[in-house]
Formats: sequence, structure tokens, C-alpha cells
Amino acid sequence: MTGALTTSSVAGAVGDSPTRPDGALKVRGEFAYSSDLWADEMLWGATLRSPHPYARITSIDISAALTLPGVSAVLTHDDVPGANIYGLEHADQPVLAENVVRYEGEPVAIVAADHPETARRAADRIVVGYEVLEPVTDAETAMDRAAPVLHPGHPTGNVVRHVVIRRGEPDPAADVVVTGEYTVGMQDQAFLGPESGLAVPAEDGGVDLYIATQWLHVDQQQVARALGLPVDRVRLHLAGVGGAFGAREDLSMQVHACMLALHTGKPVKIVYGREESFFGHVHRHPAVLRYEHGATKAGDLVYVRATMILDGGAYASTTAAVAGNAATLGVGPYRVPNVAVDCFGMYTNNPPCGAMRGFGAVQAAFAYESQMDRLATALAMDPVELRIRNAVAEGSVMPTGQVIDSPAPVAELLRRLRARPLPPPVSTPVDLREMPGGVSNTTHGEGVVRGVGYGVGVKNVGFSEGFDDYSTARVRLEVIGGEPVASVHTAAAEVGQGLVTLQAQIARTELGVHRVTIQPANTAVGSAGSSSASRQSYVTGGAVQAACQAVRDEVLKLATDRLGREVTTLAEVDLVEVLGSEAVERTVEWRHRPTYPLDPTTGQGNAHVQYAFAAHRAVVDVDLELGLVRVVELACAQDVGRAMNPDAVLGQIHGGTAQGLGLAVMEEIQVVGGKIRNPSFTDYLIPTVLDMPPMAVDVLELADPHAPYGLRGVGEPPTISSTPAVVAAIRAATGRALTRVPVRPEHIVNR
Repeated sequence: MTGALTTSSVAGAVGDSPTRPDGALKVRGEFAYSSDLWADEMLWGATLRSPHPYARITSIDISAALTLPGVSAVLTHDDVPGANIYGLEHADQPVLAENVVRYEGEPVAIVAADHPETARRAADRIVVGYEVLEPVTDAETAMDRAAPVLHPGHPTGNVVRHVVIRRGEPDPAADVVVTGEYTVGMQDQAFLGPESGLAVPAEDGGVDLYIATQWLHVDQQQVARALGLPVDRVRLHLAGVGGAFGAREDLSMQVHACMLALHTGKPVKIVYGREESFFGHVHRHPAVLRYEHGATKAGDLVYVRATMILDGGAYASTTAAVAGNAATLGVGPYRVPNVAVDCFGMYTNNPPCGAMRGFGAVQAAFAYESQMDRLATALAMDPVELRIRNAVAEGSVMPTGQVIDSPAPVAELLRRLRARPLPPPVSTPVDLREMPGGVSNTTHGEGVVRGVGYGVGVKNVGFSEGFDDYSTARVRLEVIGGEPVASVHTAAAEVGQGLVTLQAQIARTELGVHRVTIQPANTAVGSAGSSSASRQSYVTGGAVQAACQAVRDEVLKLATDRLGREVTTLAEVDLVEVLGSEAVERTVEWRHRPTYPLDPTTGQGNAHVQYAFAAHRAVVDVDLELGLVRVVELACAQDVGRAMNPDAVLGQIHGGTAQGLGLAVMEEIQVVGGKIRNPSFTDYLIPTVLDMPPMAVDVLELADPHAPYGLRGVGEPPTISSTPAVVAAIRAATGRALTRVPVRPEHIVNR
């Protein structure tokens, strides 16, 4: 039943692209984000952060801050009412640093005052004594037994997780062997809405927190533990989210705002500035990846060996799960009979790293796709043909032993991209806007070479390795104002992806009603899990569908009883007549089919619920003399199972591609000695409308029979394949090896 392609004659149902309810407000600048929250008698919070990546705290003197007029509270680790520790997967991070700071920017104290500037000035008055220690800033150095153990007592030292994948023969022979070492820099999610929220103390001694987050219930559990309160007295409400991309899975100011609100008895608002935001959330894991590919003379892959080292920074966050993804997806969407992969997630004194769109698959894809191009060169084979020859398909076995049991049209995606016409050559006379460097007049075409490159990627959808992945939906059907109205309530976070629109589409499809109200997301209903892993359409969509079906079944029973005849579809009855003054409400907790942990020795196991695939072709112009790059065109082919909302699908593909382009040629947090050198959008560059080229998108709809409506997660795959495609195109134009992203001008120019 879950794979059935339900249809509805109601406008705005599944398969349509109705207007987003928040769309016009956002375009006009009228949408209320979390930073716009306000309350009477509200105080402002500020955070004092460590200036050192690694140091012991010898003293904290808050007296000067407390004497500043307008200051209501100054709190340190001594004031944490519950457990001074939290963590998304593993609790290892203090709410406020107690004895040691492990990264630059770690929170040490918090302040509440009547004005944000007063709060910041008070924070600056806090005097902290530090004994500075030598930071561990290299993930490979952290592996050394002689390196300081950053979390004493951790059973595996500085190793957060070591994932092993072994399949096939340990020492297979191959005709052609290529090796490579690849480096991925630290990318930021670069959401435009900074961390912010409002905590309001409640009469029952609890607190209501209005917050921009990705996972309300996990936030609730961590905040309640830190506050020493029962979970039901910590109520979270989703505020307007200005982008997320993984960085809002971890806590930032949630506990701090609640502590200050409970301490002062007044609402407290905290809003990070842009620079503080760079210190206040996790980033994409930097990585070093060493690969060896062996193939026959005909181009059939024989084996892949890989060692991946991910820098998780000071705290665990989701490093263990990121390492699991990088390892299990580490050979890409290819049939490889013999695999040996080791992936290490490490503690260092660099900024903490965690979830970001692509979640481990991005780093691996840059390496394995670079290797496929290198192998194609060694075989004197077309790189697209090599990929098609080795592409997985439905029925193929992944390195973990898991069989792909739904469409996997990797070869078809590549064929469609290859068949697309290439963009025309640069116009004559030259339009400077079409040149690398643009209107800065760096070239009129001399030294400019065009290159074409391809990339393909694979991503798991949903949570994996045995995680209890579910969502809860409450659906109510009643008559209001003389017409039937459906109400949908979930805790799923709308972070800009369009989930509020999709929930209404599903209700219209299943119940045949036009009017649908989406209730604000909060913890008054059961958990919907995180808005991450490309999972919400699948899991919360499945929950809403199931809840609607439960409501529909009850209404059909009512209709049968009241009309005295069997009624099998809602189309047969007048809902206003059947329901009258009665409301039908059902709450459903929905799970996808189970996944299983990996065998710790071999890495075998059915770890993932679904695979998703995307491919890109990039066309670039490169100024060989200056190392400047202009991406001329990006084409993407992606299987989405079913386009639940075609316009939203295109938006996800365009947005994901833009982030992949950013990693390829410009985005990197510069960390030197554990310190961030560029915490601003002046120095941390992200693609603008001038950097993003025209896109051609080819959407395939090959239904997954195991998924609601046959859908497949859309948001992450285009981020994975776009980066290697752009770099491959630059390689084709320059002849350079280009083993690091982002590619900088000096990588192109220096010989």
C-alpha cells in the first residue's frame, strides 16, 4: 500500500506544485524568523567564548560584569542546574566550559541584560584565567599514541569511530592500478538566519523555548537534562528557520537562553551575530582520503582500497554517523567485488564538525570520482563509459552486502547527461560577463580554455544502522464554516525545504478536501525526527499519509453506519453531511522498514533504508594565466522516485548544486592553529546569483516500491555529484591533478 501512487482530483494534491504558504512572505521580507521574536520585559543574552583552541581554566571572575547597570544575570558552569553535558549522539560537550576549553569559541559564561549591547559589554568584562595548552590541530597527528587524549577516559583515545568495510578477496590482482590522495576543506552551512531563539519562563517552573532548529524533540531531551527538569516542563516551539543544512541539529544557544530565563524569571532572547555564528555551530568535516583502484584492461573494477580520516573537531556531534556514511558509500555507485575501506572520525582541537548536506558522502564522492577520472586516463577510456560500465543497478550488491532493491538508474542518468547538447562557445566579440573574472576585465579570451567534466554520487535516505527512525502525525477532519477541513500536526521542522506545503498536499490527496491547516510544529505532538538525511518527505510524509488513511477509514465507517449502505470511498459521500458536528482525529507513529547495525569487523549489513542517485555534467571556462574559473553550465540528472511537488524538487536540485559548486571553487573555513581566520561572509565566500550558471535538470521518476508514493529523498544527492563534476571539468581544461577542494587559483597556475 505504501508504494501505491495515490491520485486525487483536488487541486494542490501530490504531484502538483501549489503556492508555498510562506513563499510570498519571505520574498517580501515579511516572514517572522526566530531572530524577530519579541516579548514584554524581554532581556537579551550574550555569550563569552574562549579565545584559545585548547587551555585549562584557572579562574573566572564575574564581579565586574555584575556591577554593570542593566545586567540581570551572569552565569557560569557552577550555575548549570542539571547535567553540565550534552551531545547529539554522544554526551561529551559541556553546556559551559568547566575545567578546560577544547576549541576557539567554546562558551564559558553567559549574561542577561536589558539591552544587547549591555549584555555584550558585560560579557567582555568577565575575566577568565587560562593556562594555554598546545592544541592538536591535525587529525592524523591525533591518531598517534603520543598525542594528548583530548577526552580523558574515552575508550578509543582520540578516535571517535573507526568504521571497517571488508568484502571479497583481501589481495586481488588487477591489470591497471591508480592511487590518489585527496583533501576536502572545512565547508560551512552558511545559512542566512543566524542562531537565535526566545526562552520564556512558565508558571509551572518550566520553560517555553521558541527556537530555529532541525529536531525539536532531541533538543527538548538535551535541554531538559541540562536544566534538571522533567521533559514535559520543557516545551519547544519551532520559530521561523532561516536555513539549516545540518548545522541546527546540534544545540547552540538553547540551554543558555533557558538558564537565563529561569534564573531571571523573564523572557530572554539570544541572537548570534555572523561572526559568532561561525563559532556557534558545527561545520562539514575536513577530510584526507587515500584511495587505490584496481581494474581489468577492459575497464571492469576489481577492487577499491580506501583510508579516510575525518576531522571531527573538539566534540563528537554526529562524527560517528558521518564516518558510517563515508565508509558505506565510499566506493560510490559502482559494482566493486573486492572492497577494503577504513574510515576514522577523530577528535582534534579544531572547531566541532557534524551534519551538513551530504553527510560524509560528499567527501567520499570527491575522492572516488577523482579516482574514476584518473582510472579512465590510465585505461585510455572515456570517463563516462567507464562509469556506465561499472554502474550499479537494481539488484546490485553494495560493499556492505546490501542488495539495492529499488531502481538505481545510474547508467541512464549518465547517458542522459552525455546526450545533452553542450553550451555554445564564447561569443564574438567577447562579452566580459562571460569571461572568468567577469567585468573586472582580467581577460578578453586569451588564455581561456573550456573543460567538460562529469560526476555521479550516491546517498542514503533516512537514518541508518538500526536507528529507530520514525515520525508522528496527528490528523483531524471536521466541518468548519460549512466545509470539510483537515488539520495536520507534526513536530517536523520546516527549514525552507517546503515540508509544510507537502503535508497539505498529502492530506488533500488522501482525504479529498481542499482546505488543509498545518498546525505549528512543537513538542505537544510526538517526535517527527530531524529535518535532515533527506528523510522528512519519506518519514513524515509516510506518517501524514498513514494518519490520513486512519481518519479516512473511520469516516467510511461512520458513513456506512449513517447511510445504511457500504461506503468504500470518500468520493461517494458528502463529508459535511456525514461528519456533522463530529470531528475525527487520529495520531499515527509511522516507521519505515528496519535497518541494521554494521558488523564491527566486516562492515556487512543492511544499514540503509533507501539509496538515491544523481549525476552532473559541468562545463567551465578557465583562465590558465590567472587561475580564475567561470562555471558556464551545470546539468543534473536525478531519480526522485516520484516528484511529489515538481517545483520544490527543482528548487532542491538547484540549491544542492549551488552548495556543491561552492565547495568546488570557493567555500572553505580557514583554520590555522585551531583558530578560524575568516568568520564572515566577507572572507568566507559563497556562490551568488552571478556565480551560479544556467542549469539543465532532467528528473526521472522511477518509483521505489517500499516508499510512500514511491518517492525518493531529493535534497542531498545534487550536493554530492556537483563538486566532483566541476573539478573534473577544471582538470579537463587545465591538465592539473587538482586533488584538493576548494580549487584555488594557485592550484591551477602553480606548476
